[in-house]
Amino acid sequence: MPTNKGDVEVPDKNIKFKISLLHPKYIISWLGLILAAILSLLPSSARHAFGDAIGAYLYKNNQKRKVVVEKNLRQVFPNASESDLQDKVRSNLGWYGKALVDYSLLFFASKSRLKRMVNIEGEKLLADIGNDQPVILMLAHSVMLEFAAIALSTDYKSFGSYKPSANPVIDWMIARSRCRFVDFVVSRDDGLRPLIRAIKSKRIMIFLPDEDLGLDNAVFAPFFKRDKATLTTPARLAKLGGAKAVAGFVAFDEFSRQYQLRLEAMPADYPSNDNGNDATALNRALEKLVMQSPEQYLWVMKFFRTTPPEKSPFY
Repeated sequence: MPTNKGDVEVPDKNIKFKISLLHPKYIISWLGLILAAILSLLPSSARHAFGDAIGAYLYKNNQKRKVVVEKNLRQVFPNASESDLQDKVRSNLGWYGKALVDYSLLFFASKSRLKRMVNIEGEKLLADIGNDQPVILMLAHSVMLEFAAIALSTDYKSFGSYKPSANPVIDWMIARSRCRFVDFVVSRDDGLRPLIRAIKSKRIMIFLPDEDLGLDNAVFAPFFKRDKATLTTPARLAKLGGAKAVAGFVAFDEFSRQYQLRLEAMPADYPSNDNGNDATALNRALEKLVMQSPEQYLWVMKFFRTTPPEKSPFY
């Protein structure tokens, strides 16, 4: 049955297992999950050493992915020498590999163990907003973004929007893992209406706003000194849901050995009545967070895929 908070109906979070997931064509996926179960038992130093090996392999053998990372980092660090740039590319792919390995924790580690591994930096922003105000966490695509829901789960109720995976076994496993820490998940493919209803339940909505999805529901706004197709949906959701927006980024801190959800305030007038201003404000907040740990941003994504008519393609 659906659950309710504040008299607002929200979806049932139950993620049902389907017998079709046991079809022989998914045997590789299930073998991968067995490996993940073993990796989840290892300490972070061992897991991350394995992740570094994955990153080194990608650097040497996956030119397509490497070139995207190079292009993105050159935009962010235009004055970096070629050797420095390549060091940054290697570091970023290493963190990408570490994050892939750390999915093992999300899938198989106990809730109590995971909660000991996270903290929130800037939590006062949430405390100042209060429990009766809907909140949208504008979460950047960092490699460790999945730990945001875990960090919130100690003191807050939350829900997430998600984009279904093409692999149904992995899709089920990710949804199942997320729903250990959020009240429910809502597919972005279902449109705005279910998201707005869910926002009004006064849970924290976790929304990833920085992907380049083209110019539908987007405007060009500067991101690291280049015009980027930036979604107007986050501001619309905040306005229609009567929500406060907070920007966020998750990074693994090597000193504390914890996954930190770092929060950044949005301007007081966000959302405004100007799509361009709102998109610029969002990108600025995300830039500030990204630059705290640029090596842990998901630079393998084509953030500048959509190009203004007067400019040549970026990639």
